[in-house]
Amino acid sequence: MKSNKRMTDSERKSLLSTLWIFVLLNMIYADILGTLRPGYVEELNQLSQILTGSTVLLFAVLMEVAIAMVVLSRILNYKANRWAHFVAVPLTILWVVVPSLVPSLGDSTPLSYVFFATVEVATMLVIFGYIWKWPKARRESL
Repeated sequence: MKSNKRMTDSERKSLLSTLWIFVLLNMIYADILGTLRPGYVEELNQLSQILTGSTVLLFAVLMEVAIAMVVLSRILNYKANRWAHFVAVPLTILWVVVPSLVPSLGDSTPLSYVFFATVEVATMLVIFGYIWKWPKARRESL
């Protein structure tokens, strides 16, 4: 049964924040599960020899985008929320997809990572859909 009740801005913000938490939990668990791969420690050691501090900082900034969206989804007004999502969703999708296309040290991408990446990207497309369809708020709520 379909409800005719339109989602309020507050409900939409809460849902968006919750979806970002879901994305982050999947990212974290994908990384945790990845540590169980045979040869992970050796791979990490080799990688640490070639990564610069600037590269690690870039990774931290890209991860922070998704982390920040948990809070920003709830506190930004309509216009700023939409713009933040229109930037954050594609950036985060790239952050998830690119590493799976460029497996480190010549190994193939683990199926578990492909699974989590698929869930993460699908969720971010749902987020993008909610933002795209978000009706303009009334003047007094801006």
